[in-house]
Amino acid sequence: MAVPQDSASLPLPPADPAPAAPAVPAQARNPLHGVTLEAILTALVAHYGWPGLAQRIPVRCFTTDPSVASSLKFLRKTPWGRDKVEGLYLFMLRKARRDQSHDKSRDKSRDRSRDKGRDKGPDAGQETQAANGG
Repeated sequence: MAVPQDSASLPLPPADPAPAAPAVPAQARNPLHGVTLEAILTALVAHYGWPGLAQRIPVRCFTTDPSVASSLKFLRKTPWGRDKVEGLYLFMLRKARRDQSHDKSRDKSRDRSRDKGRDKGPDAGQETQAANGG
């Protein structure tokens, strides 16, 4: 007959290794994560307007009596339409980011060219005028 063992004498399961650092969320680099379809559509309409949006994505909800409500209804039922709208939104974000970085680099080069003229000091212009006989 088997003798019941005391729970204190049972072997303990191996201890769990130290918890790993929290993993990076799967959506961390997804620019669409947390952005509603309505917010995407509103941003596109603000950027391109209804005519520009209809030109880029030729669907009836953008061309004939367009509204956010009717467009959302269509886009929620039509996966290919939603894909096109999300793709255009991502394109708009990339272009805006590219233009912003281009403007920053252009401003830096302007600052450098302005600084080159200041190397000689405030009286540099007077010295060149005196040397030219002016």
